Amino acid sequence: MEGDLAMVTLAGVWRVTEPRPHWGAVVQGQEPRRVRLDVSQLERWDSSLLLFLFDTQQWCRVMGAYCDLSGLPDKVREMLGQLSRSHETSVPFDRSENFFITVGHATLDAWRKVQEISSFVGECALGLANLIKRPRKFRWADCLEQMQQCGAMALPIVSLISLLVGLTLAYTGALILRQYGGDIYVADLVGISMVREMGALMTAIVLAGRTGAAFAAHLGNMKANEEIDALNTLGISPVDFLVMPRLVALCLMMPLLALYANCLGIVGGMFIALGVLDIPPAAYWVEMLTIVDMSDVMAGMIKAATFGVIVGVAGCLRGLQAERSAMGVGLAATSAVVTGILFIIVADAIYAVLFDILGI
Repeated sequence: MEGDLAMVTLAGVWRVTEPRPHWGAVVQGQEPRRVRLDVSQLERWDSSLLLFLFDTQQWCRVMGAYCDLSGLPDKVREMLGQLSRSHETSVPFDRSENFFITVGHATLDAWRKVQEISSFVGECALGLANLIKRPRKFRWADCLEQMQQCGAMALPIVSLISLLVGLTLAYTGALILRQYGGDIYVADLVGISMVREMGALMTAIVLAGRTGAAFAAHLGNMKANEEIDALNTLGISPVDFLVMPRLVALCLMMPLLALYANCLGIVGGMFIALGVLDIPPAAYWVEMLTIVDMSDVMAGMIKAATFGVIVGVAGCLRGLQAERSAMGVGLAATSAVVTGILFIIVADAIYAVLFDILGI
């Protein structure tokens, strides 16, 4: 003990078949505010060491002490983190670290994640360049299968969501417009909203929850079964073999699904215009064409293609980053949905500002 700091040196051979010291016997009733672990004198070890470190970390959290793990090798810290995540308990979060240390760790973690995303996007760009140079080597059969899964198989849920969004927009607009005698302008409201925003956005969110999670779960399961390691051993790039067919399929199908969603949303608004406002479908259609032009349609298609790339990148990235366990696959699927929706909203906001500046 040095003041409120407890220096614990671990040495020798640690085997699960041998008796393992208990942390309570190490501290002997003392309550240090900081615990520092030194494993530089270890000879051989197995899971027995991880169990001791886990007990130490849990004790520090309960007592509010700071557990300094900086002296541990990176691999030991990684395995200790996996053990902690697999044993969810009611132990309080360790808040004994200094505020600036916590901010620094969070900043470094965020920077590491940005580097991982940038590296993966760069690999995808190289894969696209290889596709353009050597299209015959591209796995077109896998791409067509993914197009069916993320395109044709998604039509029922996209149809339902788009129709209901069009109905909701028209009914909400009718409540306001009918008070000012502008009933016919509900066609403008539904048309411009669906074509520029809601069609592409709602389709992307649906596919983020449906296709993005499926991509992450599939690739995460392949990683857990060491199939991706087998590809690397054979000299086959997982990005070219697994990721690119999925990205191309989503990039091609998303604009088509968004266009389909636009049509159904407009039809949903037409039903409300006819049933609530007594506007004939012909008048509704003519009025909508006065406000919606090809620039609006192209703006929605550009957004849809971008959203498709985002959903594919998020799903494949989280799948390749998944831990080799069933829980890791589930967490990867959840993270893929959250990441995809987050970047979809950010990209939509950027496009809104950009299109306003360009006057589109």
